[in-house]
Amino acid sequence: MQVFGEFRSSSTPLLSSLTHANMSDSDFYLKTARYGKDLVRFMRVYRDGKVQRCAELTVRLLLEGDIETSYTKADNSVVVATDTVKNTINIFGKRSRNVENIEVFAQELSTHFLEKYAHLSSIHVDIVKHKWTRLIVDGQPHPHSFVRDGEDIQTTSLDHYRQGNKMKITSGLKKLLVLKTTGSAFYDFHRDEYTTLPEVWDRIFSTAVDCTWTFASSSPSVLRNIDYPAVHEGVRKITTDTFAKDESPSVQATLYLMQKQILTRFPEIAEVYYALPNKHYVGIDFSRFTKLNIDNTGKNMDTYYPQPDPSGLITATLARKSLAKL
Repeated sequence: MQVFGEFRSSSTPLLSSLTHANMSDSDFYLKTARYGKDLVRFMRVYRDGKVQRCAELTVRLLLEGDIETSYTKADNSVVVATDTVKNTINIFGKRSRNVENIEVFAQELSTHFLEKYAHLSSIHVDIVKHKWTRLIVDGQPHPHSFVRDGEDIQTTSLDHYRQGNKMKITSGLKKLLVLKTTGSAFYDFHRDEYTTLPEVWDRIFSTAVDCTWTFASSSPSVLRNIDYPAVHEGVRKITTDTFAKDESPSVQATLYLMQKQILTRFPEIAEVYYALPNKHYVGIDFSRFTKLNIDNTGKNMDTYYPQPDPSGLITATLARKSLAKL
């Protein structure tokens, strides 16, 4: 038998002959099932007088609950169409006053879906807030013009469970690219027969910050009243200020210093995670140009090659030993 230009023996069953009816479910169970809409992107403009504001979001919203039969029995009666999910996100984007406040906007979405659809047990919302910064024109903030002055983004991830009406919110700061040309060292590290890295007392330190923090409370009433923009701004400032000011003995030590300051300043945060890839800048070797007598070593090193890979990756999560009652 020839199938799509290939030869198949008549004794080999075709995939198309398999149906839901002739396969037994007795040896299987559906362990997890979520579905929804991803990459729902919109911009909301707030026109309150002469000074306008805007927020551009990308949203993923997944539904979970009594939806198993849509997978196992081809029963679509339990399916809230993903197009409905998309439309709901856009409608809430139009109606909400909290699109800029992504943690609160995520709570509005999750609460709606749990209240609207009784067969759903949990809602999972992930939001990326894209960066638009107000332009400075003639020394003044412009009322309605903005610039993408960096690729860093704000994020939030919300899990809302019907049982106990509990929430978990983890927010983040990602793709914040920073660099300093001095104030960083790395020495006295373990050495063995595989080690070739030289010790250095002054080096370029660059990284793309990936930071997430999880809020301690699971109560919607508490989580609804947190000043999330202030937390985002505070975490970003602690990150950049510490990066700039710390005479860094290692990426690990600087990372830990950032985490301690965040947990000290924000008691509503239970734990904070950083991933800091070490963006290496290595001195260019001019030794082959013997006639030019170029010294680019030691204190004379000032010309570097931005090495794309491999890169060091330093991560850690710092959590409280005990959580204060919020």
